[in-house]
Parts: sequence; C-alpha cells; structure tokens
Amino acid sequence: MSNYCPEHATAMRIGMTRKKVVIVGGGYVGFEVAKELDAHADVTLIEQREAFVQPPATIRALLDPALLDQIVLPYDRLLKTGRVVRGRAVSVSQTEVTLEDGNVYPADFIVVATGSSYAAPFKPSGDSIGDFRQASADVSAQLAAAKSVAIVGAGAVGTELAGEIAAARPDKDITLISSDDTLFPMYPARFGSQIKRKLERAGVSVVLDQRVEDLQRMDMPYAGSVKLTDGRVVSVDLVFPVVGSKPNTTLIQTIPGVNAVPSGRVKTDKWMRPSNFPNVFIAGDIADIGDGMTIVAITRQNPWLIKTLKQVLKGQAVEDQKPYAPWKKAPILVPLGPHVGNSWLFATVGDWITRKMKGKELFIPKYRKAFGLSR
Repeated sequence: MSNYCPEHATAMRIGMTRKKVVIVGGGYVGFEVAKELDAHADVTLIEQREAFVQPPATIRALLDPALLDQIVLPYDRLLKTGRVVRGRAVSVSQTEVTLEDGNVYPADFIVVATGSSYAAPFKPSGDSIGDFRQASADVSAQLAAAKSVAIVGAGAVGTELAGEIAAARPDKDITLISSDDTLFPMYPARFGSQIKRKLERAGVSVVLDQRVEDLQRMDMPYAGSVKLTDGRVVSVDLVFPVVGSKPNTTLIQTIPGVNAVPSGRVKTDKWMRPSNFPNVFIAGDIADIGDGMTIVAITRQNPWLIKTLKQVLKGQAVEDQKPYAPWKKAPILVPLGPHVGNSWLFATVGDWITRKMKGKELFIPKYRKAFGLSR
C-alpha cells in the first residue's frame, strides 16, 4: 500500500518554495512582523525569553501586582506555521543567524529588532521572566512601604509612574525631577503645562531645570537621597532612576559597515537597512531612522516593514518599494493613572481621550489577543 499523502506533498512543495525569514527579537517589532509574515514565508522568530512583557503596563503593575499575570505573554500561540526559537543570537551575516548554542538559522531575509534596555523593573533585564517577576515584586514591596518617592527623569515612563503612584496611593510624597525647563519640550507648550498642572493637582511636586548630581545607580530603584544642581537635597525612602533607554546594538554591530550614532542607535538607509547587505533590516529602538524610541514609532515602522517584506518575498526589489518616512512629530499618550492624562494627537487632548485610548486598559486586551490568549 502506498504511503503517498497528497496533502503532505502539497505542504512539502509549499515549504520548499517559501522564502526563509529570520527575525531576531520578539518585542513590539519582532512579534508583530513574525505574526503578519507567518502565512507568507517560512518564519523563525528568535527570542531569548520565554514570554513577551508589555512594558507600559509594568508601571501600573507596581501598584497592582496581579496585573503581571495579564502582561506576561508566552510565545507558544503566536505563530501557526512558523516557529519561535528561544536563544540568544550572537552574529548575523547576509545568509544566516548564529546562536550562542551554535545553532545556525539560514535566511533569505533577516530582521533584527533587539530593542533597548531600561532600568528595572520596567523591562526584563535578563533572559529570565522569573527574575523579572521577582524584581517587579521586590520594587512593588519597596514602593508600598515608602512614604516618599523621587523619580529622576520626566520622560513618558517617569511621568506616567508619578501619575500612577499619585492615583493609586495619594498618601505618598512624590517628587518628579526633570533636567528640562518644561515637561515634554519636544511638544507644544500647552501639552507639557497641562500635564504639570494635573500632576500637581494630584499632589506631585514637579521640579524642573534640575539635574541630579549624585545618582547612585541607573539600573534599579534604591533608598536614599538625591542632590540637585542648585544644591538642594531631596531625601526620600525610594529613588527611581528613569533616565531613558539604551539601545541593544551588540548583535547588529557584528555586521561589517554598520555605523552607530552618539545615541548608540544604528544608521539605516531609506529602507531600514543598516549595511550593504540588501536583505538585512533593522527596526525599533536600535534603528536611527528619524523616529523616537517609543511604541508609537513602531506603529508606523511595522506596517511599512510588513508591507515591504511581503512585496520583496514575491520577488520585487527592495529599492522599488516606497522608502520609509518617519513621523514628523509622533503622537504621544501619557496617562496619569486610569482616569487622568494628556495626549498629543496632532493637537493636545485631555482626560477622556487619553483614558479611552490607553489609560483605562493600557492596550492589554489588544496584546493578549495577538498572542492567542483570552481577555
């Protein structure tokens, strides 16, 4: 009796003709690009952790630890035909990606999106989700016990953290420190001034145009005090260093001809390619292409990258595709807890829109659905 199976033979033929796409990094770029290309290519997503963590919601999780179970999302339901490989990539060539364990993954196209590092506990600092959970639990306990908090850095994370603490624990003494003379100076003055007013109304002391001269550590919160450039000393129970992301470019710099800029990010051409390799792309926090290191940047980069790769997988030339155009000024959503906040959506908008778009649910249902999980 013949063992011939027409369905299996068809699947084998399709598999043999499919181009191989290897994506390194399972963050906001990697998981979405992998998911969208899953039906169009032989996709391998390489990620060092066993689960995706949704960083904006890690802020609120410090006040509501039960939220962690909603925002740590395993990769096992992400792809239907492709695969997610847990491992650390150590080198990239034009034809393959090599992992630390020696395994090699050949590729027709490669996307590197290794993201950025941030102070604990807002992003995992290592490969272990267990360690991340423990770090979040430890800081949550420290925050619960603290009567006074200083947040050093008034970007989106620091400002949202101040708002979340004030909303959930109005009994705490909160100081938000910025080296700029206004909040969010890249946006219209009204946007930052309204956020400042809302924070102060919630009891937050906002200190502008001051640097901290003696920040003891950059990687995690600590107990102590901070000295400002004008000589003032702010003594608190807990100091949060929230001074920005550091792009993870070690892997992409294994490619010859890659050029990093002072920020640590890597220059690209108009099609998000960082070198002379025509089939290697980068995106997200490591790519210096005109966007900020924000999730909003990804909402513009991902659709372009997915559309471009779909066309290239059909045999079209990359150079025949429309070049990527970054945001002229990206929208920004800054909730100050579940109910209050401000956003800039090409005009300044306030509490209701910010709450509906982000503050109430922090996009949690959207990402749980993407990873094949129930609400």
